Amino acid sequence: MSDYKQDTLCVQAGYTPGNGEPRQIPIIQSTTFKYNTSEDMGKLFDLEASGYFYTRLQNPTNDYVAAKIAALEGGCAAMLTSSGQAANFFALFNICECGSHIVASSSIYGGTFNLISVTMAKMGIEVTFVSPDCSDEELEAAFKENTRAVFGETIANPALTVFDIERFAKAAHSHGVPLIVDNTFPTPVNCRPIEWGADIVTHSTTKYMDGHGAAVGGAIVDSGKFDWMAHADKFPGLTTPDESYHGIVYAEKFGQEGAFITKCTAQLMRDFGCIQSPQNAFILNLGLESLHVRMPKHVENGLAVAKFLEKHDKVIKVNYPGLESDPYYERAKKYMPNGGCGVVSFELKGGRKAAEEFMGKLKLAAIETHVADARTCCLNPATSTHRQMTDEQLEAAGIPAGLVRMSCGLESSEDLIADLAQALA
Repeated sequence: MSDYKQDTLCVQAGYTPGNGEPRQIPIIQSTTFKYNTSEDMGKLFDLEASGYFYTRLQNPTNDYVAAKIAALEGGCAAMLTSSGQAANFFALFNICECGSHIVASSSIYGGTFNLISVTMAKMGIEVTFVSPDCSDEELEAAFKENTRAVFGETIANPALTVFDIERFAKAAHSHGVPLIVDNTFPTPVNCRPIEWGADIVTHSTTKYMDGHGAAVGGAIVDSGKFDWMAHADKFPGLTTPDESYHGIVYAEKFGQEGAFITKCTAQLMRDFGCIQSPQNAFILNLGLESLHVRMPKHVENGLAVAKFLEKHDKVIKVNYPGLESDPYYERAKKYMPNGGCGVVSFELKGGRKAAEEFMGKLKLAAIETHVADARTCCLNPATSTHRQMTDEQLEAAGIPAGLVRMSCGLESSEDLIADLAQALA
C-alpha cells in the first residue's frame, strides 16, 4: 500500500481480509498455536519457516498492527512492544552490548534518560549526552571507537525541543552507526524521520497512536536502509552466528530489510518477553484508524493555547515549536510543516505554588501523569515527576519550579482557553 496517502494507510494498512474473513482485525487471544507435527514446529524454532508458536514472541494481531505502523513510517518491518520504554530499550540493546557506547540527545524524556544513563550503564553500555543544539565540533567529539548508535526524540518530552534529524543522521552515518529516533509526539502523520535519514524509529503507542488513554504499548520500525554487513565489525549480533539459533547470521539470512526486526523478535522478545497484549494491539489499531483526523485538531488546539499563554501577563515563557517566537520554529517548519503535536509547556510567575494553585483551579484539564490523549491533561513536574529536586536543581535541569506541561486534547479550543483564563485569574 506504499502508494497510498497517510489517511488511507491509517484506515486500511496492515490487514486485508480474505473472502468471508472478519472485516476488523481479529483478536488472537491465545498464548499458543497448534501444529500437526514436531517437524512443522521445529522449522519455526530454527527460523526456517514463518508462523506463530508462542505469543511471548509474536502474535498475528500484533503483526497486523505493526505492519500498519511500518507503512505509516515508510519502513520495511516493525514490531510491537509492551511499552514505549521497552521499544527504546529493545531498539538500542539489539545492536549494543557490554562495552558499547551511545551518543544521545540530552533533551529526551526523563524515563528514557534514566534507562540509558542508569540501567543500561549497569549493563556496561556507556553514553555521551549532547545538546540537540550542540556545535559540529561537540557532536563530532561525542563519538568513540565503540559508539554503536545515536538516539534522539523528534519533539522532546517535556522540553519540546526539536531534533535536527538530518544533521544527526549525517553524523551517525559518517561513523558507520544508525540513528534511532523516537517519533512519539509528532507521529508519522506529522513527521516521517526515515525520510530525513533515520534508520530506526520508535514509538510509545500509549500516546497519540492510541489517543484515548486505553492501552499501554510501544513500537519499533526498521527503515531497512542501514547496511549492517558494511559495518560488520560493529554489529556482531547481526553479522556473526547466533549459536542460540543454530548459528544463523541474521544479516545474511534475512538481508538488510529483515535482519534487525527478526533478531529483535527472535532473540530479545524471546528472552525479555516485553510483548504487547493482543487486546491492547486491537485497541491501538482503533486509535490508528483516526490518527490522521485527530492530529490536526491536537495541533490546532496546541497552537491556540500557546498563543493565548504567550500574551498572558502571569506567564513567563511558553515552549511550543509552532510559535514563531519559539527558538525551534524554523526547524519544526522544516521537519513538520503541518505542525508537531498538542503538547505545550509554560512557566508561571510565582513558581511551584502558583503552578499548583493554577492547576487546582482548572475544570477541563485533569492533573495526570500522561500526555497525548483525547482529553486535555496537565502536570507540574516540580510537584510530581521531579518532586525530589530542589528549585535550584530544577532550574539547572531546565525545568523551572513554575513549569506546567499541558497536553491539549480534542475539546473546543475556545473552551480550553476560557478554562485557562479563569484558572489564571
